Amino acid sequence: MKIQLYLGALFSQIQGRHWWIGILLWFALVAPAQASVILRVAIERGVNQVKVGASTTAVVKDSAGRTLGQLPGMSAYAAQAVPGGVALDKWQSGLFWIEPTAKGFVYIGDRWFRGRTLVIPTEKGLTAVNWVDLEEYLYSVIGGEMNSSWPQEALKAQAITARTYALYEREKQRNNPVYDLGDSPDRWQIYKGVSSESRNTYAAVDATAGQVLTYNNRIILSVFHACSGGHTENVEDVWGNALPYLRAVQDFDQNVKECSWIRTFSPAEVSARISGIGNVKDMVIESLSPFRSVKTLKIVGNQGTKVLKGEAVRTALKLKSTRFSLSKDANGNFVLQGLGYGHALGMSQWGAYNLAQRGVNHLQILGHYYQGVALTPIQAK
Repeated sequence: MKIQLYLGALFSQIQGRHWWIGILLWFALVAPAQASVILRVAIERGVNQVKVGASTTAVVKDSAGRTLGQLPGMSAYAAQAVPGGVALDKWQSGLFWIEPTAKGFVYIGDRWFRGRTLVIPTEKGLTAVNWVDLEEYLYSVIGGEMNSSWPQEALKAQAITARTYALYEREKQRNNPVYDLGDSPDRWQIYKGVSSESRNTYAAVDATAGQVLTYNNRIILSVFHACSGGHTENVEDVWGNALPYLRAVQDFDQNVKECSWIRTFSPAEVSARISGIGNVKDMVIESLSPFRSVKTLKIVGNQGTKVLKGEAVRTALKLKSTRFSLSKDANGNFVLQGLGYGHALGMSQWGAYNLAQRGVNHLQILGHYYQGVALTPIQAK
């Protein structure tokens, strides 16, 4: 199945990155040359069919690396799961590589990406993986995670944390034969492909090229969140395991309207989200962190009681954060009034924005949110 694709004005946007080439000069004086790092980013996982293509003529290869033929540019084809592998256009193979020529982009699902595409069968169907250079991956991630109009120092801080996080996940998934990380914010980082790239994201990534955060010479778990509501948390109060660099610090995001929230739940709504306890009668905050985030929440039903701890509180009720007070209204509904957006660990993005607005540079921002870390050039493997 073939579908025509259109890129519109995208090419002029991408070509515009050369405007920023001069910003690399200072870094070339202080950083050693680095090998290219390739990330394997799963864009579609466990699907029966996925649309693939390229902006230029693409070479199609099989599992042995043999060239099977070409796909014309600006057309999409449906790769389908079949017994023993994948069917794509007139070919069938155990897997397919799609490699654009002339620095073209690949198309996966409904988005454009740099790099090349691997379509491979997995247990639950097909998985489409974007093999992409780490730095080019970051061009997109920075624009997905932050507004690209934010101050450069905030964007540079985000570039270093995102690079560090991607490599941490790559190491963590080293035994995964298919991919290193995915593209969704609930588990990984926001990766939209070239649509979220801009001159500002190119500048932030290029200015920090190859730099990661380490603690005792090991890449850190450089998690970040939108805002904490005044103070970040110690990691053990959220996820249970202590890490020396994810310590609670003062935040600078109290002025952010999006990070102040109220949620009202009827008992029936809570019952629908919490299984195994019947009809909910009450919710009680049992313990708080030193910075007044909920560590344990007891939910009492007519058939049992469940205690949620740390991040499970936020995910079970789909809350913006765990920093909230709890009361009941006249109708017996539970009213949660909260601050913050995210797990409140590591760098606050809105905090970074406000610090950058005050003239704080990206290294100072990172040193504030990640305690005792070092800035280290990556050594690719």
